[in-house]
Amino acid sequence: MAFLDKKGLVLVTGATGNVGRCVVSQLLKMGVPVRALVRNPDTADLPSGVEVVRGDLSVPDTLNEGLEGVEAVFLVWPALPISFAPAVLGVLKQHAPRIVYLSSMGIREGLAQQADPINDFHANIERLIEQSGLAWTFLRVSGFATNTLGWAQQIRSDGVVRWPYGTAARSLIHEQDIATVAVRVLTSDRHNGAKYVLTGPQALTQVEQVHAISQAIGRPLRYEEISPEIVRQQMLTQMPPAMVDGMLNAWAGFVTEPEPVSRTVEEIMGRPAHTYSEWAIDHASAFRV
Repeated sequence: MAFLDKKGLVLVTGATGNVGRCVVSQLLKMGVPVRALVRNPDTADLPSGVEVVRGDLSVPDTLNEGLEGVEAVFLVWPALPISFAPAVLGVLKQHAPRIVYLSSMGIREGLAQQADPINDFHANIERLIEQSGLAWTFLRVSGFATNTLGWAQQIRSDGVVRWPYGTAARSLIHEQDIATVAVRVLTSDRHNGAKYVLTGPQALTQVEQVHAISQAIGRPLRYEEISPEIVRQQMLTQMPPAMVDGMLNAWAGFVTEPEPVSRTVEEIMGRPAHTYSEWAIDHASAFRV
């Protein structure tokens, strides 16, 4: 299939998030015109060379200006009700021919409803995109390695990670690998209709993840198993119960059935995905006192 013009403008939503920032930076390095859609341009703190425009997915009418002249959209859906999606997709269809959607590897094909609310949410968004008439590619990713930055305060404080399900094994993925694949897909039309499962190159238990951080920062660390209910109460201060329970149930499941490992990053990019140990080295400063 033909490649898109490399100079085609790409709109990045979620541009101030961990993955979105990497997508923006990598597009810039490739010389691809990039426009970042943010709710507050004054605090976006994005690299020079990025066109920053104001827009909010919860207010679809604010998207029109940012979509003018766009060839492809990197879509990260925020914590918004799915009821906003049809209107957003309607606006996207008026302007942008293609969408690359950041989704979840936990989706199971052919189910009317997924087993947990997070994957059910992503599956419903995917379904709406498929029905929209837009060209699309879905990046179904495993757990983000950046989620373990949630341990940083404990590690800096006393070197002990207190968390449940220490033997839960996950194939956590480096945000740079997600972005690298996203950029490849955004700048070529040969991936239309693909549902790519992206993971790290190995599944490590949470105890092993803490050990990798210990090696990266050169400081002994310890994992202390605690009750899931303790963590549940902490998480409920930030997330709704259904989401919290879905995450805890997933971790419990990874104890007996580790998160799968795919080679898709290597197949698309021609080099292996970064290991969690490499991610820990890249983010060592966050864990150091």
